[in-house]
Amino acid sequence: MVCPGFFRQTSNGDAVLIILLALTTIACPFPAQAQKTNIQYTEPTPTTAQLAQRVQGTYTLGGGDNIRIEIFDLPQLSGQYQIPAGGVIQIPLIGSISLQGKTLEEAAEAIKAAYSRILKRPLITVSLQATRPLNIWIAGEVTRPGSYIIPLTSGAGNNPSVQFPTLVQALERAQGVTQAADIRRIQLRRRLDAEREQVFYFDLQQYLQTGDVTQDITLRDGDSIFVPTSTSVNLADARLLADASFANPTDQPRSVVVLGEVNRPGSYVVIGGETTNSVRTLGLPTVTRALQLAGGIKSTADIRRIQIRRQTKTGAEQIFNVNLWQLLQAGDIAQDTVVQNGDTIIVPTATELNPTEVAKLSETNFSPATIDVSVIGEVRGPGTVRVPPRTSLNQALLTAGGFTPGRAKTDSVELIRLNLDGTVSRRTVPVDLSQGINETTNPLLRNNDIIVVRRSGITKFSDSLNTALSPANAVVGTILIPTRFLELLRLMGLF
Repeated sequence: MVCPGFFRQTSNGDAVLIILLALTTIACPFPAQAQKTNIQYTEPTPTTAQLAQRVQGTYTLGGGDNIRIEIFDLPQLSGQYQIPAGGVIQIPLIGSISLQGKTLEEAAEAIKAAYSRILKRPLITVSLQATRPLNIWIAGEVTRPGSYIIPLTSGAGNNPSVQFPTLVQALERAQGVTQAADIRRIQLRRRLDAEREQVFYFDLQQYLQTGDVTQDITLRDGDSIFVPTSTSVNLADARLLADASFANPTDQPRSVVVLGEVNRPGSYVVIGGETTNSVRTLGLPTVTRALQLAGGIKSTADIRRIQIRRQTKTGAEQIFNVNLWQLLQAGDIAQDTVVQNGDTIIVPTATELNPTEVAKLSETNFSPATIDVSVIGEVRGPGTVRVPPRTSLNQALLTAGGFTPGRAKTDSVELIRLNLDGTVSRRTVPVDLSQGINETTNPLLRNNDIIVVRRSGITKFSDSLNTALSPANAVVGTILIPTRFLELLRLMGLF
């Protein structure tokens, strides 16, 4: 049965084909009558949430999408299509039609307009069956910039957007943003057509601090993400970023260089947690962990002005300081900032030493546990003594038992030091046990320093004389020295 008024007047050839198709139709629901009631709809003023939804955008079709076209009451013309590259599909009776860049609603309208030349008031619906992989470009301050193809799965129906990746998820695929990133103004560029594009800016700092999910946009095929470089460094923000899911993973090894007042300057690989692989995923890869790997700070280190030099993706260099004394005194954990691959950490030399601070720093986990100092000569317990870091010369002498009574030269000692450049320095240090830490009379010691305590003048003379008087007994005491020689030594100021 042919439904009256269903077909438009066409050429004879087209009419015959359409009549044959119509004869296979079992029922005639009179779609024209079903649409007699026209409802006028006026869009209300959008709310904030609606505006945010518009920024997210609607899905547009492209090569690789699978769609289903339903023509009401004509199953012979309905079917499933995979859109090829270029977006042009072939439809029965219509031929070629481009769906590239169209939304599902726009695609249905385009197909309806094409069929309207031969069908009267056709009812067309287009549904998305399977989505194409998204091709997203990510550049700027991310660990691995480049092009990413993200395969998708979607449910049936016309609202598959819940399965689409977001801005944050895309950054995670690029192994996170760097510590030099400015996440307050991340840029997203979206192509509308061959000549037009939209540019959006998103504040992921607000997303982290307030949970504003409108800052985490749903991505579309062809989107381009750019993460700019921060013009300044905020240590508190850097610590917050380090804990984010879209930051560089904490167990990701990063190579840094540690220079200056550390025991083993050089290049080190820093990982999260302790410096052993068994627990490397615990904690963050921070400045103090890098100092631990470098053997800890020296006694002469200035931890108030530790400098970080950081290369950015633009080729420029960020330079900023951290104050680990503020970490120790006030618990400002932001000062123990997370390091980034390629960072250089420079520990300067202190210009002034405070004994109270020296004692406190020797107890920190970024100071070495002990250092070895050799004390030889006229002390009660000569040999190598293991002392805490930031031990002074006076303390080392006392640790070795102090001067040997009556034999040691107590007014000065000799300090021998192996320098990093391979040279050996030696100097005479006046001894004053009442002095606090200072470079002149009571310097801080370094690992492998040697302190030589010489014999006093009278001891040298008596040892030589006793050796001469009693060659067979080299250990004869000073009691063998005649009284007249002692008087002579007193007159010479040697005893």
